[in-house]
Amino acid sequence: MKVLITRKLGMTSTISENGVLSPITLLSVQDNIVTQVKTVETDGYKAIQVGSENKKKTNKPQVNHFKDAKVTPKIVKEFRLDDDSEPISVGDVISFDNFSVGDQVNVTGTSKGKGFAGTIKRHNFHRGRKTHGGRSYRRPGSIGSMFPQKIFKGKKMAGRMGHDQVTIKNLKVSIIDKDLGVIGVSGAVPGPRKSVVILRGVAK
Repeated sequence: MKVLITRKLGMTSTISENGVLSPITLLSVQDNIVTQVKTVETDGYKAIQVGSENKKKTNKPQVNHFKDAKVTPKIVKEFRLDDDSEPISVGDVISFDNFSVGDQVNVTGTSKGKGFAGTIKRHNFHRGRKTHGGRSYRRPGSIGSMFPQKIFKGKKMAGRMGHDQVTIKNLKVSIIDKDLGVIGVSGAVPGPRKSVVILRGVAK
């Protein structure tokens, strides 16, 4: 199964033989260990629970939960399995071997949080005029109508911006360095440095 839990290191670039400069995001990879296998008979669906990195302090329920895998992971994610997927058991290690240079991947991360933002920054609204008596420079304008006398859900207004789960599809694996434990993906990846990033291989 082509999935990996990684951490974002930062960005760099490579120059091809034709002189084309390509941006690359570097991701740090530690061994991903299967901590639980869910089946249709016991859980109602097929999935695996994967853990990565090591947690210093773990409570007793988590210690017993991860006992079979012989790990105490810091990050735990669950991935759905297809009906025709290969058999996987608790304790199996998912590593670089499933990926190769040129593979297409979907990358999921949490975007940078921007805090409370107005409509111009958050939704690309236009600024109001500053001449001929205009006083609504950065106001959102009308947010409703006379009937019904309410604001509809989903109305574009000021509010919290960023810190959302974002998935970028069909990026390519450009670099794999097993000695350093680094995998490079073409293009930008959502999230700040040291944030958790999920790689999923795209079926050809």
